[in-house]
Amino acid sequence: MLEKFLTWYGGLTDYLVGALILFAVGVILLIKGGDWFVDSAVGIAKRFRVPEIIIGATVVSIGTTLPEVMVSVTAAINNNGAIAYGNAIGSIICNTSLIAALTIAIRPAPVNKKAIVTPVIFFFLSAAIYIVAAYLFGRFDRWLGIIMLVVFGIYMTMTVLKGFKNPSEEHPDDIEEATKKGSLLKDIILLVISAGLIAVGADMLEGSSVSLATMAGIPAEVVGVTIVALCTSLPELVTAVTALLKGHGALSLGNIIGANIFNLVLVSGAAVTISPFVIPEGSKLFGYNTSQLIEIPIMVIVMALMTLPAIFKGKLRRWQGIALLCIYVAFVVLQVLIALKVF
Repeated sequence: MLEKFLTWYGGLTDYLVGALILFAVGVILLIKGGDWFVDSAVGIAKRFRVPEIIIGATVVSIGTTLPEVMVSVTAAINNNGAIAYGNAIGSIICNTSLIAALTIAIRPAPVNKKAIVTPVIFFFLSAAIYIVAAYLFGRFDRWLGIIMLVVFGIYMTMTVLKGFKNPSEEHPDDIEEATKKGSLLKDIILLVISAGLIAVGADMLEGSSVSLATMAGIPAEVVGVTIVALCTSLPELVTAVTALLKGHGALSLGNIIGANIFNLVLVSGAAVTISPFVIPEGSKLFGYNTSQLIEIPIMVIVMALMTLPAIFKGKLRRWQGIALLCIYVAFVVLQVLIALKVF
């Protein structure tokens, strides 16, 4: 009996140590990848006089959305496209009411209203497609997935063209400094490598977090709505914090808005095109699907709370960040209570 116990304990210890090592390596990869990603993105922006918010809403957003894309496409290939549904909505809520909220609460900054209008319009257009599919059709068909991918293509094209037509008024010394630091090819290579580090780091951190939570006896449902949701948004969190520390608040905001659009039209669009699915029933509250009752409305509310005042006032306010954080805490608590079948 003692020998069996020691064998089991030794295996458990090795498993725990392995999970902790993966967790630590994942954190390091995310931090370093985020640092390189911001540096290279800002360098490219300065070279071409592209506004930081445009770079954030396109290139940086693609890089930080890679984990969601890989997870959703893999699930779709395995005929489980419905995973992308919850993944997209949960990531948007986390990105907006936790990650963006933290940066706004810590350091609210002025916003280029002209630069932010197009991404915001595209987000709510994409959300409208989601709402129609969820509430009217009750399913996502392949033609809807194709429409989402077309919207993604149009958004990328319009955003890039707008960025080049309206170059930022960088000081000539900034452009000269960016040129001296290295070639454009170097910045692009660094951007690709750092995006890979972020994706790998997020995957390692997510897997190790779930393992540690499971060992601690935390219910799988709770892990899904807290740890997994947070881990898949860690690239956005690391990039946002790094950009904030480096004084590039516009890049951070553009990244969050762009990542939210990509979650709706790229992540979901690719998954639906590969594997159409019916709206999953999932958990229920008072007999209603929590996705339709809570998650989709909150997704729209938090984005409206973050973006609409910025468009009309041209500035992010600290109260917005605090309000968004309160919504996120309430959302997570409610999801945990539903998962534990308190209601």
